[in-house]
Amino acid sequence: MLIIILSMVGMTALYLAGQDVPGITAMKEESVAQQLSDASADLVLSWFHDAQTTPPPIAGLLAKRQGDLVSGPSFFDAAGRSQFVGTAERPDILLDATNSEDERLLNNSPGGFGGPLLELGRLEKMKFYGPLQPGLLSTLEVTASTIGRRPSVRTIRLQLGATNIPAVRAAVQTGQSLGVMRPGGESPVLTHWGDVRVMGDLSVNQADDLVVKSSAGSVTGQSYERMGRLEDRWTDYWIGGNVSLLSPPSSGTPAFPPNVHLYQQPAPGVRLDRWDYDLLKKTALRHGTYYRLDRMGRLHPLGASDSDPGLMPTDVLASLAVGRSHGLVFIDTVDGEAPRVDNLGTLVVEADYLEALLVVQGNVVLKPSGSGRSVPVLSPSPEGLDSLGSRIPVTLSEIQLNGLLYAAGTVTLERSMRVYGAVMTAGTIVASSPGLLIEVWYSADLEKGLFRGLPVVYRATGTYQLAY
Repeated sequence: MLIIILSMVGMTALYLAGQDVPGITAMKEESVAQQLSDASADLVLSWFHDAQTTPPPIAGLLAKRQGDLVSGPSFFDAAGRSQFVGTAERPDILLDATNSEDERLLNNSPGGFGGPLLELGRLEKMKFYGPLQPGLLSTLEVTASTIGRRPSVRTIRLQLGATNIPAVRAAVQTGQSLGVMRPGGESPVLTHWGDVRVMGDLSVNQADDLVVKSSAGSVTGQSYERMGRLEDRWTDYWIGGNVSLLSPPSSGTPAFPPNVHLYQQPAPGVRLDRWDYDLLKKTALRHGTYYRLDRMGRLHPLGASDSDPGLMPTDVLASLAVGRSHGLVFIDTVDGEAPRVDNLGTLVVEADYLEALLVVQGNVVLKPSGSGRSVPVLSPSPEGLDSLGSRIPVTLSEIQLNGLLYAAGTVTLERSMRVYGAVMTAGTIVASSPGLLIEVWYSADLEKGLFRGLPVVYRATGTYQLAY
């Protein structure tokens, strides 16, 4: 009887184990399908951040289509309403793999599923429609399926938010005059590929020190020193006041090139991009890095005690290699309040190479310790065009700041510097000694609100749903 009972128990166990195999296989397929859906959502988010991976047919729909000339492009209108207004039944964007063209975009294009993912499954459907919560950007629905023995399909739904940092539409912007009328006081700024916007007056040594805008200008990545002439395809000067010459011609009125626009203030106005203190601080606390600057120029992380000795800026800000961006780095005033004349510290930037969106609520001294790095970039599109294929690949050498510098106070050069991105200051830019220059190559991505290291669009917390 014992042998019979044990035999029956063993047979029952084998039968139950056999029944569990399909269930376990199904559970595994369901898990893989859900993970593929999550990966698909991340893939779709990347389309907002890298124009080279965005499927061309929907690139225009994912771009910022609201805003105005004053505030720049935005995902939201003046009332805060998102540009995505569709519903689940009538979405703003729908890609369905049952359509052969959509199938190619979703699973057989550079921006779609590829590589090892195609060995596990495929992207079946993607929807964008209006947000379910006010203040968010949109709802994203993604459906993915596995290709195993028991294929499984999963759909996830999540809400997307968007960072609301204004686009940067000029290579250099100053809230005061640039240069002063005294020997050696000429502007230390030269720009490529973008505009110069000065709220006050601009002082240069002579008219030939102004960059001339010409469609025949070469796009080589060379500095003006090596080119031997100040000529560029994209540079315009927008000056609130006048251009003053430290060495005026001996006779006659100086002739400025047609790309120099004088007396823009008060009308029509110099359109400086306004980066709000509270907005930037909130964004950094959520998506970036926050430090407070003390009177000695040291940095204190968020939550540091009063006895904290602080960090040396070079140890914090230096980037070891191209592509290793620090993202948004917000350096607050000495008291953590909005900038005033009496609470601005001074940050000394000595890093050989810095890759970041560096927002300093104070004064900045630039004295790079080395020759920087070579950075592969794309030039802006020719005027009148807005296609990725029209941008020229260029390698910029000796770049010491790759990203953006914003200062609430004055930017002082103690050594010459090369920048790829943009420089903005509520004050001005000065050189500590004659002959020092800051040469800026403008990044056209900034005009679209694309900031490397900072998410343009992100998953809103607590909105993830497994739809079916």
